[in-house]
Amino acid sequence: MSTGKFVCIEGLEGVGKSTNLAFITDWLFRNNIAHVVTREPGGTPIAEEVRGLLLSKRPEPVDAMCELLLVFAARAQHLNTKIRPSLEDGLWVVTDRFTDSTFAYQGAGRGMPLEQIAQLEALVQQGLKPDLTILLDAPAEVGLQRATARGELDRFESERLSFFTRARDVYLDRAAASPDRYLVIDATQSLEAVQREIAAGLERLT
Repeated sequence: MSTGKFVCIEGLEGVGKSTNLAFITDWLFRNNIAHVVTREPGGTPIAEEVRGLLLSKRPEPVDAMCELLLVFAARAQHLNTKIRPSLEDGLWVVTDRFTDSTFAYQGAGRGMPLEQIAQLEALVQQGLKPDLTILLDAPAEVGLQRATARGELDRFESERLSFFTRARDVYLDRAAASPDRYLVIDATQSLEAVQREIAAGLERLT
């Protein structure tokens, strides 16, 4: 059986990842493509417990290195018990966030050296990267306004605008460096236009 495709959807808070993840899932069903949908941090019971540690607000400040290592600990569990086995079974794997989020949030946002993140990426992923990364792009202030309108914010959503501005810059830098793997979509355009671009990107993988 051939290996499945690995698709990731990325972007700042409030850019429409959840809505468009549902669109991708529907597209895969309509095209009779066997798949699993997952998320990061999380995706397995252990990784979901780590997600709770990462997103919950708490009196004790979370050290940036601790946060980074927790992210990759969850990713190791997710990769080795869900993502890799699913791909080897010929399934497509669609994940809401992956390592680009780590470079953007822990790297640019928290100020962790990108070289250290790359070292952890190499150790944990052993060369595995998505076949397609869909980056929903919008100015940080637009995404934050949308996220705030949804209701209570988690620990990351509560960060300042400058955090997300830096994160967006790293997302766009990474996309520019690997244009064959990234599909950058203007998330401020109509939902119909966004989803036409997503469908065209998925079609190219089939």
